[in-house]
Amino acid sequence: MEIFPPLLICALILEALLGYPDAVFRVIRHPVVWIGTVIAALDRMLNRGPGWLRRLGGVVTVIILVGGAVGTGAALQVWLLSLPLGWLPLALLASTLLAQRSLYRFVNAVSVGLNEGGLAGGRAAVAHIVGRDPESLDDAGVARAAIESLAENFSDGVTAPAFWLAVGGLPGILAYKAINTADSMIGHRTPRHEAFGSAAARVDDLVNLPASRLTALLLALAAGRRAGAALRAVWRDAGKHRSPNAGWPEAAMAGALGLRLAGPRRYAGQVVDDHWMGDGRPATAADIEAGLGLYRRSLALLWLLAAFWALQA
Repeated sequence: MEIFPPLLICALILEALLGYPDAVFRVIRHPVVWIGTVIAALDRMLNRGPGWLRRLGGVVTVIILVGGAVGTGAALQVWLLSLPLGWLPLALLASTLLAQRSLYRFVNAVSVGLNEGGLAGGRAAVAHIVGRDPESLDDAGVARAAIESLAENFSDGVTAPAFWLAVGGLPGILAYKAINTADSMIGHRTPRHEAFGSAAARVDDLVNLPASRLTALLLALAAGRRAGAALRAVWRDAGKHRSPNAGWPEAAMAGALGLRLAGPRRYAGQVVDDHWMGDGRPATAADIEAGLGLYRRSLALLWLLAAFWALQA
C-alpha cells in the first residue's frame, strides 16, 4: 500500500503540468470515453423489459463496470510497477483521470466569454460545462452556473478521484471514474433510466460522500477570513440540496464568496426547484474569477495534504 500516497502527489503534479493534450485525445480519445462506450453498450443490451428487470440490469451493469475497472487497473499497476521507474508511467496514467487543469480552463472560459463577448459569449462558454438551458440564463445566471459547476466538479473531478487513488491506487481511481461516468450517463430520473440507472446513482452518491465533505472543508480553509461564513453556509444549507453531495462544495463556495448558488434551475425546458446555497448576492463575472482564485488555493491545500501523506508512507 505504500505506493499510493506518493502516487497521488505525483499524479496531481503531472496533471497540473500536462493536462490531457488535445493531440492525444484526437488519436486515442480519453479513458472516460472508453468507459462511456462500454456503458452505452450495456445500456442497449440490459435496459429492456419490465421495471424490475431493468433495475436488475442496472445492478449487473455496475458490477461489470466496477469489476472490469478494478481488474484492468490492478493488472496495469502490477505490470507497470514491475518495470524500472514504473511509478512514473503509473502516475502519468492515473493523472489522466484527474481534472484540475481542464476544470480551470473551462470555467475560466466562461469568465472570458462574459467579459469579451457579453451575454452571448458567456452562454456559449457555459453550455460546455452545465446541462441547464443556456438561453434561459442572464448574466448572473451564467456566472452562477459556472461557479456551481466549479464547486461540484472540484469534488467530482478532482477531490474524489484523488481520494480513491490514494485509497486504492489505479484500480481505485478507475473504479470511481467508471461509477461516476455511469451516473452521468444513466443515473437520471427519466422514463428510460429511472429503474436501470438507480444502482449507478446510488453507488455514485456513496463513493462521492467523503470527497464532497473534504472539498467543502478545503474551500472553507482556503477562504481565509471568510472561513466562518463558508462553514456556516455548509452547516445551514448543504443538507437541503437535492443532491446528498453537491450541496457541500456549493454551500462552501457560496459562503466563501458571499453569494447565493443553486436555487431554481431550468433543464430541457423544465424548472428544477432547489434550495438556495448561501444567503448572499447574485453572482457576477468577477465572482467567477474570485471562485477560480479560491479553487487554486484549495488545490494548494489538497497538494499539501497529498504531500504530507506521501512523507508519512
